[in-house]
Amino acid sequence: MNSILMPGSLLALVLLLAACKPAETPDEAVVEQQDPNVVELSPLLQSQVKIAEVGKAEIREVLRVPGSIQADDQRVARIGASVTGRITDIKAVLGQDVRQGEVLATLNSTELAQNQLLYIKAAQQIALQTKAVERARLLLEADVIGAAELQRREAELDAAKADLYTAKEQLQVLGMSEKAIAQIARSGQIRSYSNVDARLSGTVISRKVNLGQVVQPAEELFIVADLSRVWAVAEVPEQQVELVQEGEDVEIEIPALSNRKITGKLIFVGDVVNPLTRTVTVRTDLENSDESIKPDMLVSMLVQSKLTQQLAVPKRAVVRENDRDYVYVEIAPNKFRLREVKLGTEYKEMAVVVSGLDEGEKIIVDGAFHVNNERKRKELE
Repeated sequence: MNSILMPGSLLALVLLLAACKPAETPDEAVVEQQDPNVVELSPLLQSQVKIAEVGKAEIREVLRVPGSIQADDQRVARIGASVTGRITDIKAVLGQDVRQGEVLATLNSTELAQNQLLYIKAAQQIALQTKAVERARLLLEADVIGAAELQRREAELDAAKADLYTAKEQLQVLGMSEKAIAQIARSGQIRSYSNVDARLSGTVISRKVNLGQVVQPAEELFIVADLSRVWAVAEVPEQQVELVQEGEDVEIEIPALSNRKITGKLIFVGDVVNPLTRTVTVRTDLENSDESIKPDMLVSMLVQSKLTQQLAVPKRAVVRENDRDYVYVEIAPNKFRLREVKLGTEYKEMAVVVSGLDEGEKIIVDGAFHVNNERKRKELE
């Protein structure tokens, strides 16, 4: 067989390079570097985990909106005087508990005295006109006067009765009771003092009157409120109103009472948007038998929204490290990579995925804790 002879200089170069190349040993071979965030499941781990696709779930958002405590409008009485007069006595102070019918203040009223005088005069006219009619009937029977005269006196009696009725109605408008009016009719004495009474049992939460003050019927002197039940009122931004509906659960946090939490339901969602704040009023009713909750206290209202379909993962699938959230995502059969995700609202056992996952990806939903421990163990090797 023929052989090809290599020139001397070229052969010498090949031999020199071969002599310079170090011999390769197994210990010095380059070891392929592995991703520390990838875990391949052992048969034992495979039996401890459960895998599922990322999908959508029914989620309720929790809307936190600022609000305040207000008295229940149906349990509030705004009380004023029935007549114009000057305040002569005040019996109620701010914060005092009062009962329905209790006297809050007294005033002296010239207007009341004048109307009582009209009533007394009308009552006296009734007596005079009644006697005149009786005499006219006797005279008619004796053929002393004609029937026309009797009719005239009967008409005068009817007019007197109408005047008395009108005077009585006016006294009732000015706040006098039937009993007090009857007393005036019997005694014929004028009483120019009028009481300002509580119209319901509750607490005096406002007083706007002082001794000697001249007041008008249109003025508000006292506000009495039954505080055994109160309202928590808040303003929901118009962009979130569609998530809120009456009857949904709501939680009230009251900072002034050591962040006390009270659970209730929305009883009202406003029909109009406030053009200045672009919000809608919502309201819930709270039991307050011990009256520890005070009007105008600031609150935070946590409103449960309507159910909506959102991308979510089970909370047990989440691994939390260094204030960040992670899940194990399948990248190949029995191989999973640790991936950071951003989570949002939590509802029951689910957490909304804001970013980091797509629908349909497979993740470990049970056993993520064991897989994470295996990853950490390999990092220490």
